[in-house]
Amino acid sequence: MTEPARDGLKKPPVIELRKVSRIYRTETVMTYALHDMDLILEGGEYVALMGRSGSGKTTLLAILGLLDEPSGGEYLLAGQSLRGLSEDRRARVRNAHIGFVFQSFNLIGDLSVQDNVALPLVYRGGIAGAQRQRQARALLEEVGMAHRARHYPNQLSGGEAQRVAIARALVTDPQLILADEPTGNLDTVSAEAVMGLLDTAHRNRGATILMATHDAHYASRAQRVIHLVDGKVTDKPEQADRNLAQGGRLERSVPR
Repeated sequence: MTEPARDGLKKPPVIELRKVSRIYRTETVMTYALHDMDLILEGGEYVALMGRSGSGKTTLLAILGLLDEPSGGEYLLAGQSLRGLSEDRRARVRNAHIGFVFQSFNLIGDLSVQDNVALPLVYRGGIAGAQRQRQARALLEEVGMAHRARHYPNQLSGGEAQRVAIARALVTDPQLILADEPTGNLDTVSAEAVMGLLDTAHRNRGATILMATHDAHYASRAQRVIHLVDGKVTDKPEQADRNLAQGGRLERSVPR
């Protein structure tokens, strides 16, 4: 539960979606990746997001992470509407408040491990180079990768690369962490280690985490599991199971 603010008023949710849709159009078909979605995540929640491949999980995370824009509806981050922001302003909000963990790691091959972790601080600006490096080093120590600080991404295993990606996501101390299938490319041992780091980030930093996963075992470690069905979220897994059996996304013919 979100703690009350100092003035006695309840803090707004970290995430609130109001009737958010994302529509992809062809000449004859509109495909609803998200359809009139309502969603609330309170501060400090750890939520797992499940659904079939192509159900819209990645689209949802992209919108929440300001990497994509909804076709309709409203997205509020910490009570502030993000409608109509310029791309520059969206980038600033993204850097200040959101950390990402991707299935494919998304490390920059030409940068050392430590420089990859420091990169969000470069984008933020106003932080001296030596301070950026100290903060990056501290995060690498936190995730057990300080010994690899001067290596490059192509010298890392998948599990090591994901540890570095988590350090990069945490270096700005974001209030929201979005993780898209963070264990999807990892063996069991590496996946358990990565999940342990996310658990620790939630417990020690109080971050709000939304993690998309296909794995019910890892989803069970979250405080709450929501299922994506026809571009909407539901707390009823049996509804999601029916959707999986019936095959997927909601499509409608476009009138000519």
